[in-house]
Amino acid sequence: MTAEQAQFVSTPEKGEVPAVLIQPAGARAMLAFAHGAGAGIHHPFMRATAERLAARGVATLRYQFPYMQLGRRPPDRPSVLIDTVRAAAARAGALSAGLPLFAGGKSLGGRMTSMADARAPLSDVRGLVFFGFPLHPPKRPSTERAAHLAEVHVPMLFLQGTRDVLADLDLLDPIVADLGSRAVLHLVQGADHGFEVLKRSGRTSEQVLDELADAVSTWIEEVLSARETS
Repeated sequence: MTAEQAQFVSTPEKGEVPAVLIQPAGARAMLAFAHGAGAGIHHPFMRATAERLAARGVATLRYQFPYMQLGRRPPDRPSVLIDTVRAAAARAGALSAGLPLFAGGKSLGGRMTSMADARAPLSDVRGLVFFGFPLHPPKRPSTERAAHLAEVHVPMLFLQGTRDVLADLDLLDPIVADLGSRAVLHLVQGADHGFEVLKRSGRTSEQVLDELADAVSTWIEEVLSARETS
């Protein structure tokens, strides 16, 4: 499968950012896929996840936030990140040749996607995927970062490791439950925020990545099926 470069304008102020498109033959959906706070679109997790999704019929446009492209820290202010999410979703939709469109990302990228949709629904996006929703900073349990999720009205998939120090499951479980039928929580046993597992778990990183891709693929199929029968 071929990865293609697909730049787009993030914001008029920040200009173009790079993106990588993987669109397998016979794809049934497209995911606009944002990276986390500390690693960009070429991080092994991003690349491996996109490749596994492609093998399951899900195309991806993984894209860079402006600060990451410039090699700067900390991340851009939320308004820039949110505008970039919106531009990326539009670009993914334009490249998808009519495929059903989804959006989401790893950690920060997922949270900025949900914040964008909560402020104003992302055009044509049918659901959001969170690879490790960053509910709170390490060792500082709180729920403020999830307050906006009540304003998201498309289906949401939370993929969360049971050792994730950025998401106390005792806090996340009731949040997802309160979202009702819009939200699904898939727990990855023994995984941390980066979806790494300990050797004593008996599982490999590759098996965890396969689990994530299977969960996303299955959920997308369920969302599309529910839409067709509604």
